Amino acid sequence: HEREHDREISELAAKHAEEMEKLRAELKEEQRHLLEELQQQMAATHRAQHEQAQLQSQTLHSLELEALRLTLNNMHTSQLELTQSNLRKEKETALMELREMLNDKRAQEVAILQSRHQLEWEKIKEQCLKEKEDL
Repeated sequence: HEREHDREISELAAKHAEEMEKLRAELKEEQRHLLEELQQQMAATHRAQHEQAQLQSQTLHSLELEALRLTLNNMHTSQLELTQSNLRKEKETALMELREMLNDKRAQEVAILQSRHQLEWEKIKEQCLKEKEDL
């Protein structure tokens, strides 16, 4: 009876050890599976964070480019306005100089014409006097 009892205890102990080993194996497998899942989740999170950082970087870069474009556009507009202003001033100056030159030339021509007119008048006057004397 004792031997049978020892045998039953041995069998139960072996069964218990076997079940414990089986449970350990299941637990190890579950841990491995959970660890893989966790690693995948961490990798996915890392990828998402990386993509978000890239997107933010691209957005920031786009904003910087737009700001530079606007600044350059403003500078170009200012430069054009300045150039137009300078050209307008140069044109006005050139027109004033041309006007003065034309006025001087006109005054000279008027003086020459008056001089000729005076000479012709004197000539006609002399001819008139001469014709009167001849008559």
